[in-house]
Order: sequence, then C-alpha cells, then structure tokens
Amino acid sequence: MRSATDPVPMHRQDWALLVLLSVLWGGSFFFNGVALHEVPPLTVAFVRVGGGALCLLAVIKPLGGKLPARLADWWPFAVMGLVNNVIPFSLFLIAQTIVSSGLAAVLNATTPLFAVLVMAAAGEERLTGRRIAGVLIGIGGVALLRAPGLSVAAQATGIALCLVAALSYGFAGYWGRRALSGVPPLTSAAGQLICSTPIMAILAACAERPWTLPLPGAATWAALFGLATLSTALGYILFFRILNRSGAVNVVLVTLLIPVTTILLGHFVLGEALSLREIAGALVIAASLLVIDGRVFALLRPGARPEKA
Repeated sequence: MRSATDPVPMHRQDWALLVLLSVLWGGSFFFNGVALHEVPPLTVAFVRVGGGALCLLAVIKPLGGKLPARLADWWPFAVMGLVNNVIPFSLFLIAQTIVSSGLAAVLNATTPLFAVLVMAAAGEERLTGRRIAGVLIGIGGVALLRAPGLSVAAQATGIALCLVAALSYGFAGYWGRRALSGVPPLTSAAGQLICSTPIMAILAACAERPWTLPLPGAATWAALFGLATLSTALGYILFFRILNRSGAVNVVLVTLLIPVTTILLGHFVLGEALSLREIAGALVIAASLLVIDGRVFALLRPGARPEKA
C-alpha cells in the first residue's frame, strides 16, 4: 500500500498524452526561434499567453467549462500563472537570445530534477534515490542528444536564466498539484493564462514598447499563432490533465521527451538524418523514464505485484 508521500506512478493513459505534449511544447522552441527574429522576448511571451487565453475563452463555455465566479477564487490561478507562465516564458525567451537552442533544451530538461526536490522539500512526495537517479540519467540522455549544440563559454547569463525558469516550472508542478487538484483541466489552463496576460502586458509595455515596433512578416505571425494555439492553449489542457491524474513530477518528465520528439519529427517529417548518437540518447532517456516510473523494478521483485494506475 502506498503512503501519501510515496511517488505517484504514471497513469498508463497519460504516457500517450505526455508524448503528444512533448510534441506541442517541443514546437514552442521552434516557434520562439522564428518569432524572436522580429519580435522582442517579453512581447512574444505576452502574445503567447494572451493568444492562448483568447483561444480558451472562446471554447470554455461551449465545452461545458466555467471560470471562478468570486474574485478570491482566482488567487490559485494567479500564482500558477506567475510560476508556470510569466517567469519561465520570459526567462526562456530572453535566454534564447543568448544561448543555443541545444543548450536551452538540456537546461529545460532539468525541470524534473527541480520538481523532485520541490515536492520532497514540501513533504508532498518522498525523495527516493530511484527518482533522483532516473532524472539524472534522463538529463544525461538529453545532453547526449544535443551534444554538438552545447557551448557554455560566455553564456553564463543565459544558462542561469534557463535554470531559474526550470526551477519555476518545478514550483508550478507543486502548486498545481496542491492548489488546483480536482479543477477541470480546461478551467485550470484558461484561468492561469487569463491571470498571466495583464502581467505580461505590463512587462512588455514597460520594457519593449511593442506598439513602436514595425509589423512582423507572415512567418512571424504564423509562429506566434502556433505558439498561442498549439503550444499554449492545447498544451496546457494536456498538462493539467496529466498533472491531476499522475502528479507534478510525472508531468514535467515531458521536458526529457521534448528533444527526442523534436529529433524524430525532423527525421520522419523533414527527412533529416538520424545519427547513432541521437538513437543512443533517446534510448538513455527511455531508460530514465522506466527508472522514474518504477513499475519495471516492481515486476522484477520476486512475489511483488506492480501497482495499477
């Protein structure tokens, strides 16, 4: 029998959702890269959360969802918007003007490690050696995938920004599990994006004065549209669905999968070559997910029966 602080195993149905989420969020790195050619980072973040909020506002009522009726009930969504949108989106976008996308992907993959530590420090889940080992193995697999893109010289600021953003995501997983548990995924996604939008609007207006910028081209508009609709609106519905059922640590495992799905999409969709190093990195990440989930080890124990999820 599992105690209240034991790590939560990944629900079987959520593995497929996690892979889909990794595709949607992996695309955000591509969309960011395109948009940043013509639009400054905080403005990109504002368009992302604002556009995502508009998308979800358009569908929440037809789909049977609803938003909080009392002002006091918005507080959990405001905190979630800060740690899950405003801080990490802004920091990662600023960092992508300094560091390579490969290095950003590696640093983004430290999110599960921060989530494990945050959940343990808060007393929500026990800190197990298996989970720490699994996350470290996964980070190693990501580093192997992105090895040619790694260059840390003269990039300390960008590295620090990415790590703080990953830490913020770790806190977001904890807060979402604690304060938004049981809230429908559509409501959680819409609520946090609505709260994030005015904050990002103020930050972008003060720092970048976007109304003074020239209108971007078609490619940038397409990237911003994809960022708001696919990577944000749809992505966060999946995020909160997995979070509610499988827990904070499991949902942020998506950051380990993002580089794998990005490389596989490049191979099967764009015809890019797939190297042995990339295959090895993907296998290492797959092994790390098995270690973190733990059910394989339960099967290997004599007389033990794995927990159902």
